[in-house]
Amino acid sequence: MNNIKLLIIEDNHDVAGILSDFFEAQDAELDFAANGELGLALALAEDFDAIILDLMLPKMDGLSLCRALRSQGCTTPVLMLTALDNKADLMSGFDSGADDYLGKPFDLDELDVRIKALIKRHRGNVAQALLKFGELELNIARHQVRRKGMLLPLTPTTYQILLLLMKNAPNIVTREQLIESIWGQNPPGQDILRSHVYQLRNQLDKPFEQPMLVTVPKVGLRLQHGE
Repeated sequence: MNNIKLLIIEDNHDVAGILSDFFEAQDAELDFAANGELGLALALAEDFDAIILDLMLPKMDGLSLCRALRSQGCTTPVLMLTALDNKADLMSGFDSGADDYLGKPFDLDELDVRIKALIKRHRGNVAQALLKFGELELNIARHQVRRKGMLLPLTPTTYQILLLLMKNAPNIVTREQLIESIWGQNPPGQDILRSHVYQLRNQLDKPFEQPMLVTVPKVGLRLQHGE
């Protein structure tokens, strides 16, 4: 984990200590916050490769923090730690802008794999390049997408879905291709892709008259021109 900078937002000192020992042994640079308000301030003030975020925090909970990050344009990958196993609560985590989650108690090796996968995916291809399809223009270097000049408020995961769709447009991208591209061999759950696609549809199509995201039943997704 050389040259990787992580922000750990966790109010449990024992858990924070375990994470610190584990990642410092890999030469990662770490910063910490024990409450949500401080965590939000640090996340917005500095550049991190990923954020490990506890769901239950004093001063500001993890869901509110994540929403605040995304609303202010922060696209840093977020892995949420939660003791909750309720499906609705997990969906709320993804809807708030989290990219992945682990239940407590968690396995450090699994956490390591997931964090590295998020960072690798987020960094993507950093070469200066623009992708264009219809009304869409995607800036790979900045991880930004505009439709008719309007900046879309994408999360890191919905950005990755749209990137894959644009690279293949107007052809179909299967569910299996999406899952493999985004999560590799460690998909977080069968319903997670559906949640992110719902979110992408709101971000991409809701402000405009013509939809661009098309669901091909039992197959996958594709983009169509929105003009």
